[in-house]
Amino acid sequence: MRTKILSLIAIVTLSFALNAQIDRSKMPKPGPDPVVKLGKAEKFTLDNGMTVIMVENHKLPRASANLTIDNKPFFEGEIAGVSSMMGSLLGRGTTTISKNDFNEKVDYLGASVNFSSRGAFASSLKRYFPEVLALMADGIKNSQFTQEEFDKEVKVTLDGIKSGEKSVTNIARRLENVLTYGKNHPFGEFVTKASVNKITLENVKTFYNTYYKPNNGYLIIEGDINPKEIKKLVEELFNDWAKGTIPSQDIPKPTNVSTTEINFVNMPNAVQSEIAIVNNIDLKLGDKDYYAALLANQILGGGGTARLFQNLREDKAYTYGSYSSVSQSRDAAIFKATASVRNMVTDSSVVELQKEITKIRYQKVSAEELKNVKEKYIGSFVMDVQKPRTAANYALNIARYNLPSDFYANYIENINAVTIEDVQDAAIKYFKGDKARIIITGKGIEVLKNLEKGDYSIKYFDKEGNPTVKPAMTMPIPEGLTAEKVVNKYIEAIGGKEKVIAVKTVMMVSNATIQGTPLLMTMKASAPNKTSQVISVMGTVFQKAVFDGENGYEESRGQRREMEGDALEKAKSGNALFEDLGYTAGELVRIEPLEGKNAIVLKYLDKEVFYDMATGLKVKAVETIKAPNGKEIKVPTTFSDYKAVNGILFPHAVGQKSGPMDLNFTMSEIKINEGVTDEDFK
Repeated sequence: MRTKILSLIAIVTLSFALNAQIDRSKMPKPGPDPVVKLGKAEKFTLDNGMTVIMVENHKLPRASANLTIDNKPFFEGEIAGVSSMMGSLLGRGTTTISKNDFNEKVDYLGASVNFSSRGAFASSLKRYFPEVLALMADGIKNSQFTQEEFDKEVKVTLDGIKSGEKSVTNIARRLENVLTYGKNHPFGEFVTKASVNKITLENVKTFYNTYYKPNNGYLIIEGDINPKEIKKLVEELFNDWAKGTIPSQDIPKPTNVSTTEINFVNMPNAVQSEIAIVNNIDLKLGDKDYYAALLANQILGGGGTARLFQNLREDKAYTYGSYSSVSQSRDAAIFKATASVRNMVTDSSVVELQKEITKIRYQKVSAEELKNVKEKYIGSFVMDVQKPRTAANYALNIARYNLPSDFYANYIENINAVTIEDVQDAAIKYFKGDKARIIITGKGIEVLKNLEKGDYSIKYFDKEGNPTVKPAMTMPIPEGLTAEKVVNKYIEAIGGKEKVIAVKTVMMVSNATIQGTPLLMTMKASAPNKTSQVISVMGTVFQKAVFDGENGYEESRGQRREMEGDALEKAKSGNALFEDLGYTAGELVRIEPLEGKNAIVLKYLDKEVFYDMATGLKVKAVETIKAPNGKEIKVPTTFSDYKAVNGILFPHAVGQKSGPMDLNFTMSEIKINEGVTDEDFK
């Protein structure tokens, strides 16, 4: 033991001695660029025109096959969605095996087999790969498109469309494509209820027989394989897949606007604005300035250290993230800068996004910035080369884009060759801040007033990309309508004043999840203004807030903070059971469309409360609070699924949104005049 201790001391001493010889005030000298050794890909072509690329990788006893159907984009028109429906129906039973037997066999082999309109994928252990590849080939060549499966897929598709109708993000992405490419472009069209209802089973079969052909196909097989054996296997499985003449379409070339404009899409339910600054570009993989464009974009908005992120998130706190991208395409490439921001800072965010785009176009980037992004790209490239599938994917790109055979061998050299001037030239060429669409999907009533003060003209579009008129910002409040009348209507709607007054205590228990973790919230209230709220996470109290009528406190993770100042006075004056009773002194500010209905908005202190004009029920509240940094934040809460408890209607679904985080509470228990004692408020 003594010898071991002495040996350990010697090692530690030596370590300190060695460290003492290192001058940590100086950066280590960079070593030479890594030598990249690309995996070797073998390639052959079947008689039907399908190109097969094979890459050996014996690290694991696994193999995979990835088929890419490399057709040119095509416009589906009135039956938009037919291609994706065809892809979904592939493999659901073939002429040789039923759907259930197919799936059971895949599961039994511990494999994965998937199909799409653009190809197919299969993966398994080496010993099962011939059998799994045969299943994939069977699904590709012999799928049976049955009416039963078609009807199921139509229903699934329609349900998906319906569920996305109120999604601000989904609508924003759709409109960005429509306005950037045009409705008559393959990249601009989208699937609608009408187009799905026009698709027939015959349309699906015709599409498959016309466009799903091997002569535009690339089959990548990678893993623990023997190329000679795989070649023989592929020939046996795919040679009888008949090639065909694939029709081509003349598609319109997207164009940019002559001068930058705002394209606004009104979404009354939006709590954030989705902003995208977009312009069309002509950029292909292998273009002379391709590398400069990549580096310019990385500096502008390529991640957490990029300019957009640092400005809009770290400096201004407008968003959780702001990014940009520059795509390459043989058909229609784009540049796009994006941010999801609070409604109240939409106009300011547009200013900052445009400021950064203008800056990188007309001011040269620093040598340090360029050095850092080069290192990032080279590092990512070197890491990618280590991945088993990389060599095959590189070989595929070389074939698809007609690149020189040494394209990736020279990748590091070409990245390093980019100069500061090259970056600026690429930014000027591809980031057209002066000829871009600023596409904003948001709540017009909250953001348009400030946007109209800016430098850009505003054009309005509906959710399908059709030009429309400016949305109504408000509707006139009916003559004689007062805050008191609105509150009284609400009280009558939930059960009437007599029943409400009879309530002395209320206990509510509700459940929610946050990032997959279950929450339990227990709220108790006693007239006139005693309250208790306890949030538990997996049985442990996470947060607690208590007010006994005179004093109160908040407790979180063992830290207690006494209630004081305005918060204390507000608690003393409030109504713990039915806070709306105190809103009679508020002000009616507007009538606003909300979820397809009209809501009267009542403002009381720092809160706006929305009541359904028809039912009188409270459907939403937006409270303005101050964050620890002093900035004002709007916190929206929604109320729905009203159910009677002892003759009084309570919302059983309460949702709250804070930034990108949604909390949706479901009431599991509500008790009136029971379950509450004075001990709950200590």
